[in-house]
Amino acid sequence: MRIEFFQLIDRVEAIRDDPPGLVAVAEVPADATIFQGHFPGYPVMPGVLLIESMAQAAGFYLLMKNAFSSMPFLFAVREAKLRSFVAPSSKLEIVTRLDHEGSGYAVSRTSISCAGKTVCSAELAMRYLPFPDPGLVRHLKERAAEIGLPELAAP
Repeated sequence: MRIEFFQLIDRVEAIRDDPPGLVAVAEVPADATIFQGHFPGYPVMPGVLLIESMAQAAGFYLLMKNAFSSMPFLFAVREAKLRSFVAPSSKLEIVTRLDHEGSGYAVSRTSISCAGKTVCSAELAMRYLPFPDPGLVRHLKERAAEIGLPELAAP
């Protein structure tokens, strides 16, 4: 996890067919500067970054599934529940499951667990739009390869 670059997924552990989705892993860095202010003496991962981690996992799954043909942009977070704090050095398992896809959007159920305990979950809705720049497609394909999707990323 490279918080300063908003790269919140370290690697993909598995692609699932039934239900469709993926499992990703992220390790929260102990030395991230964000913990200096959130909170001094009691560092915890901000909830918005946990939600963004779930959105990135769901987004990578959708990019892969649709062969990088369009960009899934997060447009709604529903039923978000933050159940527990996440400390620096925690290893997170992010599981995303595609619930619905059609008419230019997709809905996923996504959760994060730490040491076998669910720490947060949400229903995420994403809208497919054309890539705003060809450089973004290249960047996302490179990032997909870095996290373990090279054989699944479109050429």
